[in-house]
Amino acid sequence: MEVRNFVDGALETTAQVLENVAPGTGEVYGTIPRSGKVEVDRAMAAAKRAFPGWAATPAAKRAACLERLADAVRDHADMLALAEARDNGKPVSLAAQVDIPRAEKNLRFYASGIQHFASQSHAMEGVAINYTLRKPLGVVACISPWNLPLYLFTWKVAPALAAGNCVVAKPSELTPVTAYLLSTWISDAGFPPGVFNVLHGLGPEVGEAMVTHPDIAAVSFTGGTATGARIAGHVAPQFKKMSLELGGKNPAIVFADADFEDALKTTLRSSFANQGQICLCGSRILVERPLYAKFRDALVAKASAMVAGDPLDSTTKFGAVVSEAHMNKILGHIAKAREEGGRVLCGGVRLHPKGVEQGFYVAPTIIEGLGPQCATNQEEIFGPVVTLQPFDTEEEALALANDTTYGLAATLWTTNLKRAHRVAAGIDSGIVWVNTWLLRDLRTPFGGVKSSGLGREGGFEAFEFFTEPQNICIQLSSSSS
Repeated sequence: MEVRNFVDGALETTAQVLENVAPGTGEVYGTIPRSGKVEVDRAMAAAKRAFPGWAATPAAKRAACLERLADAVRDHADMLALAEARDNGKPVSLAAQVDIPRAEKNLRFYASGIQHFASQSHAMEGVAINYTLRKPLGVVACISPWNLPLYLFTWKVAPALAAGNCVVAKPSELTPVTAYLLSTWISDAGFPPGVFNVLHGLGPEVGEAMVTHPDIAAVSFTGGTATGARIAGHVAPQFKKMSLELGGKNPAIVFADADFEDALKTTLRSSFANQGQICLCGSRILVERPLYAKFRDALVAKASAMVAGDPLDSTTKFGAVVSEAHMNKILGHIAKAREEGGRVLCGGVRLHPKGVEQGFYVAPTIIEGLGPQCATNQEEIFGPVVTLQPFDTEEEALALANDTTYGLAATLWTTNLKRAHRVAAGIDSGIVWVNTWLLRDLRTPFGGVKSSGLGREGGFEAFEFFTEPQNICIQLSSSSS
């Protein structure tokens, strides 16, 4: 498949291309543009030209464009799920059940939300009235990651477009296909040329050119913490807005009074869903000591029974990691864990499933015997690797949970209501799930603390990020104070 850029209402190629590799098989199956400054300049110019007209377009008409794009996602759901599985390595069943429906929902949610987004007014007791306008920023850069390609791509572009901004978006070069397919339906959805542009290529080339461009008004980025820090270094000195959703080293805290079967089943899923390549996966499992041995043995048994297979097979539940380089990185982390004295209870090796032997597969891996300060418990691995640590008291559980530079998400398992509230409030993270995982309400703010990011997306917070407030004061009397 030949992936192309979408700039100023037209699909385009570039002089240089990159190979696109299917992680499930290890085979090259297409090419993508290797964009750079020239393509960024063209896209920015197109977006800048289109902005006045799009900003002046009534919200209902902007919403209608998003709804038509959501219709296209719905109508091509099977094709998109298959493309996501081939491009990313995730099971096609997961893409069909989670990624593609959520992409459609993102578009519809923000299409509806912009029509309910209200500004404020403040009366000054008969003297004056103040009201706030929420004005679109201009041209914004949206850069999305490879782990949930269309899911997170639409999560960013939908509120930006709904609020009246023009967008230059870049999906990951590792998983470009679903964003490309979406771009082929942009014109038919009614978006004017230049409003929504999609560029492909490498982060240091096209991504860097985007975030350093003088016409960019804001940057929304999801990805690694090191890249986020580099983006912040470019954007902050320009006094431009940025939202950075970065890495995580999320704890799952299991108290002895937890519903054992529910905690076990969900912890297995939160550890290894999408091969552990979700920023919200729990990678540090903290278990109260009276329950530790039973929980450990049951989790190891279930993880050991997981079978990797071809992502395109509808029966596959555990697929490939995204690339050969990422597979080797994960295996390197496991080797480091062994060097640190960790005991690998299951997994820890590359797999070669029948029929897709050359794909990039890592067995579900559980490690115990490592302290909180070791690299394995401090560094984001972003793969099917978790550690187990026992704790004795609530205070120790909180200390272990908070003992990283990250603070994105956490899960907490207990049937004690007071403890649930108390411990959840004490965890340093942007979101805490109590007796569940990945249960998302799109109206709620989403983001992390510490090295997990800056700012919040989701709900009206996304509209607030993608708009600038302007206060207007109207004097109502001849005098004011």
